Amino acid sequence: MTSPSLAFIGGTEIMWIAIVVLVLFGAKKVPELMKGVGTGIKEFKKASRDVQDEVQRAMDEPAHNPPPAVRPTQDGVSHGPKA
Repeated sequence: MTSPSLAFIGGTEIMWIAIVVLVLFGAKKVPELMKGVGTGIKEFKKASRDVQDEVQRAMDEPAHNPPPAVRPTQDGVSHGPKA
């Protein structure tokens, strides 16, 4: 699965991005930064999976039974369920 925006990024571009990241953050901060990015991606995927499971569960559960119909009495006044 390739994204159209990432289709034109080659090895040279990735190398330049890595050099810029190293210059901006330093060699000691890059592993810490990547760990944070990885944790964020993992949490995002988990939340996305949870939402998909919840939607699937809601679609699979049977429809609730409709409330019973209220019938008018002999005097023509309908008496619904008391709240």
